[in-house]
Amino acid sequence: MSANTNNARPRETFGMALANVIRNNMRQYTMIAALLAIWIIFSVLTGGLFILPRNLSNLFLQMCTIGLLTGGMLLVMVAGHIDLSVGSVCGSLGAVAAYFMARQNFSPAVAILITLICGLAVGCWHGFWIAYRGVPAFIVTLASQIAFKGITLAVTQGKTIGEFKPGFKAIGQGYLPELFLAGEAYHSTTILLCAAALVVFIVWELHVRKKRIRNGFTVLRLSLEILKILVVSAAIAGVGFVLASYRGIPYAIMLLIVVVAVFTVLTTRTPFGRHVYAIGGNSEAAKLSGVNIKKTLMIIFVLMGFLCSVASVVFTARLNAATPAAGNLFELDTIAACIIGGTSTTGGIGTVFGAIIGALVMASLDNGMSLMNLPIMIQYMIKGIILLLAVWVDIANRKK
Repeated sequence: MSANTNNARPRETFGMALANVIRNNMRQYTMIAALLAIWIIFSVLTGGLFILPRNLSNLFLQMCTIGLLTGGMLLVMVAGHIDLSVGSVCGSLGAVAAYFMARQNFSPAVAILITLICGLAVGCWHGFWIAYRGVPAFIVTLASQIAFKGITLAVTQGKTIGEFKPGFKAIGQGYLPELFLAGEAYHSTTILLCAAALVVFIVWELHVRKKRIRNGFTVLRLSLEILKILVVSAAIAGVGFVLASYRGIPYAIMLLIVVVAVFTVLTTRTPFGRHVYAIGGNSEAAKLSGVNIKKTLMIIFVLMGFLCSVASVVFTARLNAATPAAGNLFELDTIAACIIGGTSTTGGIGTVFGAIIGALVMASLDNGMSLMNLPIMIQYMIKGIILLLAVWVDIANRKK
């Protein structure tokens, strides 16, 4: 009895279990900690201006364009490729939408439809050369980056195209209307939606836990599960409070939430998502397992083109103008957001949630440095260094 007692495995304490969870999810917790650190630093350096509800609401709105692009870029990078054309394509597609509305007097709905079709066409063009002609994505998208800068200049004729109808501007500038209690200090619609999101999240987490237990899978101990629910619920409530304190939830944020939800399901709960990760992990093994690599790559770049068109509409609507320089360096911010969010530069690793956190990090840097009135050259240098460090961390983690 004594020997059995001495050889018995010690019972895992709450602290030990928490440490194991943190260790196994170091990437995600590191980027969240980095985001919080950035917010604290800018709050101090700007005398509290950074954390005002108005500024944080604008920050979320500014993040939408890059956030939309990260969904497609995540798929591209997880599959082991890169897309250098997203900035130029966004600028061109925004110019196309502006051209049809301002110079051809098309309705916003028709102009948006044309823009979305053009985005799908761009994705098909890239997919054809990359998937079916074997040209490296780096070369194909670099060629498009150069070509679409010319297309943007041709469409805009080197001039700004602006002043659109209110319905189009609302996509990038508008907020959800008040359903009740208009004129109160807090936006009632936002409070209602956040409360609904909290209920849905809690019910879903409990449902997933119950299902995993029923099927014999391992789950977090109950105390850690409760802690996870409380932390995420606090984050949802905090974001809801910030948005409700200003003007509510922008339409662009709602669009981003829908895209994030769709791409999360696409990457985690569909055969297509599993194929993308398999290709990025080991393309030869994926091919031998029956994965249609050409078809999968084609779909990836079509989705990337579609999201470029959606992002271009949101960006053009927010600016209420299309300019020859629109989309400049979007590819840098999008790629950096994915890498900072934990997407591997060599493929096979990455999550939609992580990419969105990365986009929020990049937007926070832009917003905070602008509030501090740092020269643009300093901002570029800081963002370049952060991208380099993010890649270095990714390489170091893979070696471990």
